[in-house]
Amino acid sequence: MAGDTPSRKRRLRLPGSSRTDKGVPGPAEGAQEAPDAEPTASLPSLGTRDDERGLPASLEAAAGPEAPLPAERGTGQDDGSPVEARRAGRLDAVKRLAEPARGRLDRMRIDSDRIDAVRRGVAQGVKRGGDGARAGIGYLADRLIDLAPRIPVRDLATLRRQFPGLGPEEIADKLVAGAANASSTVGAGIGAAAMLPMPPAMPAELAAEITGVAAVELKLIAELHEVYGLRPPGRLTQRSAAYLTSWAEERGVDPTKPTTVNAALGGQLKRELRQQIMKRMVRNLPNLMPFMVGAAVGAVMNRRDTKKLASRIREDLRGRQVPWDALPELPPLERPENPPELGF
Repeated sequence: MAGDTPSRKRRLRLPGSSRTDKGVPGPAEGAQEAPDAEPTASLPSLGTRDDERGLPASLEAAAGPEAPLPAERGTGQDDGSPVEARRAGRLDAVKRLAEPARGRLDRMRIDSDRIDAVRRGVAQGVKRGGDGARAGIGYLADRLIDLAPRIPVRDLATLRRQFPGLGPEEIADKLVAGAANASSTVGAGIGAAAMLPMPPAMPAELAAEITGVAAVELKLIAELHEVYGLRPPGRLTQRSAAYLTSWAEERGVDPTKPTTVNAALGGQLKRELRQQIMKRMVRNLPNLMPFMVGAAVGAVMNRRDTKKLASRIREDLRGRQVPWDALPELPPLERPENPPELGF
């Protein structure tokens, strides 16, 4: 038919493609009429040449400018992207919140280091003080061991001459009263010396009081053993060790049991002496109160302690008392080497 497109120039359409009728603009004409519209991609028709297809319908032309992939858009690697800005803002906020916490942690760490240093210093000071106290108590124990053999003790014959017509209990009462007065005098003297508090002199004052009271009480213990007819066997040093054990344990010496005498000669004596000295030091601390208060307190407390010790010793000795008539002939006691140094 006239006006129809020759069959050789007809375009073959694939199934499903849009049909172009006569009078409808083709792809090229649509592109020319609407240049702003997005170009559509169409497959080339079979049996046609490139110059008869209008504009090239390649995939590269249809794709247009390259767009970033979704993975690339989500990474936020670009410096000016909103994701990077939000992430930087969150990081700054976390840093602002973490700075005060870090400062507090640093201060807590510094405070804990200071506390540890103070604790170590206190522990070292306590350790040095404990070592010094143990050394002082050990020195006092050694001094008492050296002092005991030098204390003059009156034997039974001398006591009966000094207190004629009195029995064992009456003589014992006289001995306890004299020892209580002597220990009371020692406590009052140390308390008067501590009238003005001087901390460096307090350990020396305590040591002097303990030594003086111990000498008085050791003399009392030895003479009570003489009155009740229970003189420990052995030489002067052995008897002095037995009296020291009696003073430390606050009980009498049993001459019929050699273990009590032998134990006094070993290391057990020093241990018991240290314990007794420690108790005496704690009890004598109120004697160091200033303004003559310690003098009154020391006098009363020492008198009470001496009477209490004498009561325990006498109660223990009464159960083993030997009557004077049944006593064998006892040799006189040895005289100490230098008693004048003690003031007896």
